[in-house]
This record gives sequence, structure tokens and C-alpha cells, in this order.
Amino acid sequence: MASNELGKSTSPYLRQHAENPVHWREWSEAVFAEARERDVPVFLSVGYSACHWCHVMAHESFEDEATAAYLNENFVCVKVDREERPDVDAIYMQATVAMTGQGGWPMSVFLTPAAEPFFCGTYFPSEPRHGMASFRQVLESLVNAWQTKRADIDKVGRSVVEQLGARTAAAEGVIDEATLERAVALLKVDFDPVDAGFGRAPKFPPSMVLDFLLRHHRRTGSAEALEMVAQTGERMARGGLYDQLAGGFARYSVDGQWVIPHFEKMLYDNALLLDVYTQWWAITEDPLAKRVATETADFLLAELRTPEGGFASALDADTEGEEGRYYVWSPDELRRLLGDDVDWVIDLCDVTGTFEHGTSVLQLRRDPDDQPRWQKVQAVLRDARRARTYPGRDDKVVAAWNGLAITALARAGVVLEKREYVEAAVVAAGLIRDVHVDQAGILRRTSRDGVVGGAYGVLEDYAAFAQACLTLLGVTGDEEWLELAQSLLDRVLQQFVADGNFYDTAGDAEALIWRPQDATDNASPAGVSLAAEALTTLASVTGSARYEAAAQQALQLSTSIITRAPRFAGRALAVAETIASGPLEIAVVGESEELIRVAVKDAPWGTAIATGLPGSEVPLLAGRGLVGGEPAAFVCQKFTCRLPIVLPEDLRRELQAPS
Repeated sequence: MASNELGKSTSPYLRQHAENPVHWREWSEAVFAEARERDVPVFLSVGYSACHWCHVMAHESFEDEATAAYLNENFVCVKVDREERPDVDAIYMQATVAMTGQGGWPMSVFLTPAAEPFFCGTYFPSEPRHGMASFRQVLESLVNAWQTKRADIDKVGRSVVEQLGARTAAAEGVIDEATLERAVALLKVDFDPVDAGFGRAPKFPPSMVLDFLLRHHRRTGSAEALEMVAQTGERMARGGLYDQLAGGFARYSVDGQWVIPHFEKMLYDNALLLDVYTQWWAITEDPLAKRVATETADFLLAELRTPEGGFASALDADTEGEEGRYYVWSPDELRRLLGDDVDWVIDLCDVTGTFEHGTSVLQLRRDPDDQPRWQKVQAVLRDARRARTYPGRDDKVVAAWNGLAITALARAGVVLEKREYVEAAVVAAGLIRDVHVDQAGILRRTSRDGVVGGAYGVLEDYAAFAQACLTLLGVTGDEEWLELAQSLLDRVLQQFVADGNFYDTAGDAEALIWRPQDATDNASPAGVSLAAEALTTLASVTGSARYEAAAQQALQLSTSIITRAPRFAGRALAVAETIASGPLEIAVVGESEELIRVAVKDAPWGTAIATGLPGSEVPLLAGRGLVGGEPAAFVCQKFTCRLPIVLPEDLRRELQAPS
């Protein structure tokens, strides 16, 4: 007897729908077999746990008995967590954008039993409004078309697959220093000189673009690149996008001034921004950059760390059915809590009704003139906020996003001299290694409560975690991380590369209606950009021409995006900057935390760093020993090294000298 099957899922998002009267299935071949047997279409609903409009559609339609009954009678219904199955999401989002001109979540796609999309949309209301049909009207129209125009539906589905599933040819062109200069010039055109950031509202934190601009400044000394970073970094950190009480960034700002956030907090955003603010401080020692980097790292450890030592995916935007309720404040509430401090705080934090119902998101447009007073206020407000209902937490561990967090925490721990960050990074990496990687070296994408999920890793998982392992090699000197990174990237070259292209799914993975590939650095880095980065690092540590060639091949796939729309190629541009800077290699032989710190902080971001004791089998360390019995650093390029350096201040001067 048909029923809702989501209670068996390891995905928190799917489990949110386990009590719906809709007979939801998880994605599988059995879904399409049932559709063929019943001769009905498949309704595919894709979302994620922190998605506000996913919750709205669920409450309006999927919890409604009459709507559920109609769905169950006329469709096979499938729920997909886009964070667990980015391959399925990518394919049908591509179809949705092509067929409607826009995309988003919840994504609502109707498929033939051959998995071919014939009608796409996003959120549908329960009642007609603003010229939009109701969800029930859409369903009834599609059922009628299925019964009376079946041949047309099948034709549409086949046409979509033929057009969108065509293989993308590898781009041609050279990503040289002139290309990088042009990218900066194009970014300058898109830069908002008043409110910072790029483009118009809504504004997303441009973490990967800022990373590129910082690397470009480090290599060229470009004041223009650094100024775009400084303005954007400050405006984001002082606005409502940033949680002024507990650290951590929201997903995006709905306005162009960084005031009102969409309140969900994502692991990947905070990992990427932690790395940006750490790098910004490493270059400029701006105190705001250091504060935000420290608070963001503390946020990761305090609010996203799981009992197993990994990092949860997200905090929800909603509490008790209201977006932002956990985070906003009314003047009356502040008066009750703060007494004589209230007027000072209202002025300092711009409590002027910036959000709904007269409430405000706290901002911090200037540094407090009385820091102890501000810290006391923060403590009072944090305590008061803890009494509120805490946002839902999606506590599944995603390999790729944990890889980004491990890299960022390891670097921040060394640069900011916070050993606990490095220790947390090592523990998280151990969880991915022990739970997500099986004996055959195959990586699973997700786990929850220490139990691995069914979804296999995609390219971003392998590449981001491999880079995390290589970062840990440079920070800890543990050679095991090099072995693991190499095995992961060997599998990438075996299973994710074909006909000169990098694909987002493995060759031995489940076959979908087409094999997804996307070189766009969007909300998070593209898998191929991450692969270019990890392969560049591995080539620098091992001296392997094979990995170097593969890195160049991966980067080449981003050429057209880099030249046309650099805002959506930030990670690829950052990797190109690393290559333009050498890429440099630093070998630190012997135990010296200070030499390692200087290597991480003062070398260009992306420099390959290997540390270990004399006699190490790491190729970059091989044949290099102590100097006069003291630990030494060797600055190299393609394994050709300068004279060894013993003193940290000498290493700093060497790395900061013009190239």
C-alpha cells in the first residue's frame, strides 16, 4: 500500500516532509518504474531545509489533505534535498531556467516516466494570486494534458533532453596575466561604489570574487582590487547580513545596502567568508577583518559543529513560522532589557524599524566608542535571544562544504594563532575520512549522526575535501593527508574526466538523463574550479606533471565565463592568480610553528605548503633537512628552491619582497 516513505531518510529536509499526507518517495529508479506501471507523470519537488518558500509551499499544499489526495491519485511524487543530490538538482534547474527564464526553490518539475521534464516552475500558491495560477489549477491542467495530449508531452520532454543534454565543448583561449587584469576591470564596472558589492539587490556575499581580488592585489599591488575588497568586507560586516551578537553571515541581503538579510545561515557561505576575512587580515592587519574572522570561526564551532565533529549544513531562516523572528528586535524589547543603555544601542545599531512590524536587524555601522559597554550589551542580548525558539538546524554533514570549512579553519587557526580552530579542522577531516570514504576510496556526499547517506560524492566533494587534506598537510605535517588527497584526486581523473571535459558526476555513478557539468562559481565554487585548485596544489607538492596538466585542463573549462562574466568565475580566477604567482611551494622541515605561521600568513593564498621532519616521504620535503640543527623553510617554484631560511623574520621578508 502506498505511503509516505521519507521517514527512512537521513536528510533532515526530507524528514521535515515525512508526516505530509503526500505519498513522497526518495529519488530512485523504482519511482520511474512505478510511473510506467501506473502510466502517470512524476512530480519532482526539490528544496532544502533552510528554504523559506519551501516551508510555505509545504504548509499551504503538501500538508493539505485534498491536495495530497489529488497528487497521490494522479502522480508519483518525489522529494529531493538539493544539498544531498546536487546532480539531480542541477539537471532539472537547468531545465527550469530554460523553460521559464528563472529558477529557485522550491523547484517543481513534472516528468515523464522516462525522467524527461515537460513542465517546470518553482513556488505555486495554494490560491490564485498576482496573476499566478494556484498549485491545484496547475495540477489539474497537467493531468488533463497528460490524458489528452500525451504525444505532445512526450515530444516536449525529448526535445528538452536533446537540447540541454548536448555536450559542452571545452573552451579555447589562454588565461594569462592580461586576462586577469581584464577581469578586474570588468568587476570594477559591476562594483557598487556607494554600497559596495557587485550588481543590484538582492546582494549575495561575493566571497570567491573577493578571494580573487585579494590574491590579485598580493601579486600586483593593485590598490583598486584591495579597495573593492575593503569596502565590501566592511559593509557586509557592519550591516544586517552579519550577526552582530554571535557572528556568522546570513545567505544574502534582500536590499542593496546589506541591511535586511534572508536569515538562513549556510555552512559554505561562512566557510568561504572566514577564508576571505582571514586573508584580508593577513594582508592588511585590519582589525575589523580579524574580529570578523575570529567571530565567524567561533560561530562555526559554537553553532554548526555536530557531536561527531563535522559541521552542519545550515540554520533555518524561520522560527515558529516567521522569517527572522530569532534575530530581530523591537525598541520596546530593548528598553526592557537594556535600561540606561537603550538609547545608545538604538543609535549605535540603527534600531529604526528596518524589518517588519517595527522590528529591526541589528547593524554596527561604526565601532562602539565604549567597547566594554558594548560587550555587556551583547551578553545581555545573547542571553535574551537564547530564550527564544532556536532556528532549525540541518545537521547533515556535506563533504564538500566541510572541506571548505576545514581549509578555512586550518588557515585561520594558524594565521590568528587559535590552535582550537586547527584541532577542529583535523577532527572534521577525520570524520569525512572515516565515515564518508569507503574501503574502495569512493566518497559519499553526506552523513548524519555519524551514519553515511546513500548519495555518492560529486566532483565538488572530492575536490574540496582533497584541498582540505592538502591544507592539513601544510599545517600539521601528517603525511596521511597527502595520501588521502592523492587517492581522491586520482579517482577524479579516472571517473570525472572524459573527452577533455570535467563532469560533476562520476562515470560509474547513477545515469541521469544527461551528465551534468557546470563551470560557474555561483553560491559555492564549481566542482571544476575546486578540482583546478586541488590539482594545482597536489602538483606543487608532488612535482607531478600529470596533475599540473590536469589542473590546467580543469581551469581551461572556465575560460569563457572568466572573459564574459568574471563575477561568476571567482574561484577559477583565484586559482589562475595562484598559478600566475608561481605557483609557489614552501617546504618547512622540522618543528617550527612560527615558520609555518609565516608561510601561511605571508605567502600568496593558494601557495602549496608541506611540513614535516627530515626524512619525510613527501616529495616537496624529500632531500631537505635541518640547517645547523634548526628547522628551515625552503621557498621553491617547480621544485627549484632558494636558499634555506631559518629565521621567521627572514622568511617574512623573502615572501613579502616584490617578485
